[in-house]
Amino acid sequence: MDKKTTSRDGTSLAYHVRGHGPTVILVSGAMSTGGTVLPLAERLAERCTAVVYDRRGRGESGGTAPYAVDREVEDLAALVDAVGGDAALFGVSSGGALVLRAAAEGVPATRAAVYEVPYADHLADGAAREAAYKERLTEALAEGRRGDAVELFLRQTGLGEEVIQRARQSPMWAGMETLAPSLAHDDAVMADGLLPRDLLARIPVPVLALVGGASPEWMHRAGQAVAEAVPRGTYRVLPRQTHMVEPDVLGPVLAEFFAG
Repeated sequence: MDKKTTSRDGTSLAYHVRGHGPTVILVSGAMSTGGTVLPLAERLAERCTAVVYDRRGRGESGGTAPYAVDREVEDLAALVDAVGGDAALFGVSSGGALVLRAAAEGVPATRAAVYEVPYADHLADGAAREAAYKERLTEALAEGRRGDAVELFLRQTGLGEEVIQRARQSPMWAGMETLAPSLAHDDAVMADGLLPRDLLARIPVPVLALVGGASPEWMHRAGQAVAEAVPRGTYRVLPRQTHMVEPDVLGPVLAEFFAG
């Protein structure tokens, strides 16, 4: 991140700009920084001005307490202003939930796209599963058990125990524990984990809801529900993709939506 701006509450936000064309701000999901979406930004930069940033509480950005989702919405408004006052928004996973909320609450976005926001309405135990995760995550973070918080998140995404334990022994684990407190931020952005229909109905701009063709059925239904809940929504499936979508596949689709 080579640029800085300041959010409404004084929090410093670190960001980076690549390319030329219509401006798109990329919003990362849980356990990630602006660097996570940099490969996508590089792909988008062929047709767009792609902006990546470290969300508050992670990477090179500040983390002014207390946290509130409204502050993250203000962060996006500050970034739009910093890059010229005219930008589209893209968010992946829980970052997509933040993008949808920002668009509904008046952040001046020209368009919005999201990839696999994990609204759990179409899981049989979705509401109960989300409530249990919230309770256990809050407890682990309050007790300073960052590693356990990361494990909870990885289980929530569907990883098996063997994979999780291998991850815990890997060199990347320390970095994951550093990001663990921000899991509470993404949990707050997702609220109760269910589709916020009333909020989505207020979004005035076109919205593209994307999912991977190899992702589970409940994720497909969540994407369809987003497209149906917004006034100007479109649903699209990217063949053979999973939640870990390939930038070379996603980039051209987003460029077409944002740059035409």
